[in-house]
Amino acid sequence: MKQILAKRFMARIGTAGAIASAVLFVGPLHAQSSPLSLADRVARLEQQAQNRDQGGTSLVNRLQQMQSQMQQMQGQIEELQHQLQDLQDKGKAQYVDLDSRLGRLEHASASPNPAGQPAHAASTGAAAGATASPPPAAGSASAASQGTPAPTPADATMQAAYGAAFKSLRGGDYVAASRGFRDYIQKYPDTSLTPNAFYWLGESYYVTQNYPVALEAFQHLLAQFPDSEKAPDARLKLGYTQLELKQHAAAEATLKTVVAKYPGTKAASLAQERLRRLDQAH
Repeated sequence: MKQILAKRFMARIGTAGAIASAVLFVGPLHAQSSPLSLADRVARLEQQAQNRDQGGTSLVNRLQQMQSQMQQMQGQIEELQHQLQDLQDKGKAQYVDLDSRLGRLEHASASPNPAGQPAHAASTGAAAGATASPPPAAGSASAASQGTPAPTPADATMQAAYGAAFKSLRGGDYVAASRGFRDYIQKYPDTSLTPNAFYWLGESYYVTQNYPVALEAFQHLLAQFPDSEKAPDARLKLGYTQLELKQHAAAEATLKTVVAKYPGTKAASLAQERLRRLDQAH
């Protein structure tokens, strides 16, 4: 019995020893592997920190690029605003100039004309495109004393067409005015008012900055009616229109022609002033 218990005891001791030996053997291995795992973890953390730094640098670069783009856009917006203001100022100046000349024209047409003088204004500066004062009605004392014939229906229709277009121009309805003057020119291509219709057609397009069509109107007037009273003004506005179309060489030549061809006129004075400003700009 004692022998049996002794064997069992020894077997238990042997098992415990084996377990202890295994623990002692595995311990060093675990001790050796632990630093490697810690190093890996440290390396992983360093890599993550580096990635974060790179991500932060990339974000900063993107913000700087966005700020640069915003500054460029702000500069473009300011330039566009400046151009818009210039266009508004130019359009206002053109409208004021046109309104002033139309006002002088109304005043001239309202004043009585001396006998034998034309009804429209003769000055180049005061738009000479007013509708001529209608002749006295048939049977009136004035008509009888002067021997002036009564207006025909065709004359009355012509005057009405021109007057309607001019009224639209005076009221600022440039679309209706240009349409009216075009219709007048088509129906009455060779009357005393046709050169004026060409001129005001060009003005109606010029003031609305439709420069290519304005250019054609002024050129047609000068080609078909070179000796018209509106020729000096038309050539002056032709030069202005060429400047707006960036045709600088042609514009300077046209303005110099105005100075040479119409000395002492308002058109020549204005052309000389514009040439002086162009020289200063250069």
